[in-house]
Amino acid sequence: MEKIHLNVVKILIVSQYFWPENFRVNDLTQELVLRGHDVTVLTGIPNYPSGKIFDEFVKDRISFNRFAGASVCRVPMLARGNGSLRLMLNYLSFVIGACLLGPWLLRGKQFDVIFTYEPSPATVGLPAVMMGRLKRAPVVFWALDLWPETLAAIGAVRSAKILAVIGHMVGFIYNRCELVLGQSQGFIECIARYCTDISKIRYFPSWAEDVFNNNGLMPAAEVPVQEGCFNVLFAGNVGEAQDFPAVLDAAESLKHNPAIRWLIVGDGRMTDWLRSEVSKRGLTDCFLLLGRFDVERMPSFYAHADVLLVSLKRDPVFALTIPGKVQSYLMAGIPLLGMLDGEGAAVIRHANAGLVCPSGDGSGLAKAVLELVKMSKEERQLLGNNGRSYAKKEFSRELLMNKLEDWFTELAKTNKQR
Repeated sequence: MEKIHLNVVKILIVSQYFWPENFRVNDLTQELVLRGHDVTVLTGIPNYPSGKIFDEFVKDRISFNRFAGASVCRVPMLARGNGSLRLMLNYLSFVIGACLLGPWLLRGKQFDVIFTYEPSPATVGLPAVMMGRLKRAPVVFWALDLWPETLAAIGAVRSAKILAVIGHMVGFIYNRCELVLGQSQGFIECIARYCTDISKIRYFPSWAEDVFNNNGLMPAAEVPVQEGCFNVLFAGNVGEAQDFPAVLDAAESLKHNPAIRWLIVGDGRMTDWLRSEVSKRGLTDCFLLLGRFDVERMPSFYAHADVLLVSLKRDPVFALTIPGKVQSYLMAGIPLLGMLDGEGAAVIRHANAGLVCPSGDGSGLAKAVLELVKMSKEERQLLGNNGRSYAKKEFSRELLMNKLEDWFTELAKTNKQR
């Protein structure tokens, strides 16, 4: 039954990433508007993941000032480009733009709650905290990535002194928020290292967007039809954390089996490297790089998949993470193939939704693929059904949206009484 909403909350969402970039914050924004709330988004210029400003935005910027009934305020920033220095400047430019121009763009507007969406970087919390002070509104920070731990894990920052400074910045942000939400239970302890009031910390996982609950869609025409083919599909960011070297090791060991094909839907900072490696290893016939597509198109690609691949590098911080694609994969009703440790692996096992091998284990991944190939369609379908049932129970979109909305409503009420 649909929830009845009596209190309109004025919400400011601060996010470096936003539509037309593909992130869950788009779905959240749309849902909050549908529930009758007044939503404004403070964001930057769309350039993720290619690192270049979207052509459609350059041609008609005004048409990107509204989204699903929400007002969108965009601040200038440097596109991601290529290289670590450029990425750092990209993060910094959004903070500067949002802090300097955000107050002007939002002049005269009052908000009941400020919500920060943080898949990375954590610096997005700085303009959110500043706006919270200016507008005298409580700030809610949703941590989908752990800083500084992730920076150390992927080798982006190696200096202990710099990591310590970033840790102090994270503590500054957390301690000025009313709530800090962690995307997995494993995040809670890490967040508590920087948040002096642990009563502020809540577990709040990602949900599967409704599009992944659709059946009967036509398969994507971009995928060549190949009879008798077993398709392993990866969807999402092609980055350092996804450990594509180990994935390629698995693909290379199986390349003489013509029945197995790897489909990569997405792109990212490692795409050019991945394309080069696929050629070097002689995998062009079985390893297809299909590019990035809107989230609404993804179910049509999933329709080709026999299994859905999720992978993360071996590192303690990644073991605490549930990759956002896991919820979507589960809801799709297709078996999962995981090469990851910790929380993400535990979800797949608890759901009995597929097979898992340790992070970095290319040989184990190859063995798991062969084991899935040997299963009957009925056995694989049972795994997929198990995953969907688990997703509906643990990661229900409506349940999680209700929970977040309740927090917003309570914070707004408490703030008005002060």
